[in-house]
Amino acid sequence: MPILRTLLASGLLLVLGGAALTVATDGFQAFTSETARRLAVRRDPPLVPAVLLETQSGARLNLADLRGRWVLVDFVYTRCQSWCLALGGEFAQLQDQLAAPLAEDKLVLLSISFDPAHDTPAELSAYQERFRSRGHGWIAARPMSDEGSRQLLRTFGVTVVPDGMGGYVHNAAIHVVDPQGRLVRILDTGNTQTVAQTVRDDIER
Repeated sequence: MPILRTLLASGLLLVLGGAALTVATDGFQAFTSETARRLAVRRDPPLVPAVLLETQSGARLNLADLRGRWVLVDFVYTRCQSWCLALGGEFAQLQDQLAAPLAEDKLVLLSISFDPAHDTPAELSAYQERFRSRGHGWIAARPMSDEGSRQLLRTFGVTVVPDGMGGYVHNAAIHVVDPQGRLVRILDTGNTQTVAQTVRDDIER
């Protein structure tokens, strides 16, 4: 019996160890993938395509029209109950922390929906109101074509996977686009003061 218990315990440890290794490896792959995405952007900043968007007010906006200003971009869907709530709250904070460059039209905050079929202008407006948007300098918009959505997700390196429950799993970050329309930096969420200072430095450089 002691030998049997030892064998069973050893087998269990092997199973648990294998599971732990699988989890750790997946986490490592996710980490290295995100790191690679950010390094690639720093080495060779891609030009953001001139995709046509519909804003929360129903207006048309071509991304090329934002050139000449710095743009902070996040990707959301309004039904999200996790990352997108955090991102919305952070953009509302950044409206205060970056009030000067926003007022001077040196900077734009842009939330792009990757769920355009659901995220109508009314839904996008309600999403902003949930965070008490100050109204100035923060645009919420959806691509006006499926190809436009694909182009943006590909250029920004955003991965969106249906979760099987009507929502999506996706990576989240704040993307910095320079006045030439190039994606030049990807910043972590969770610390708006660091984001604000980085953007101020970029604008003043």
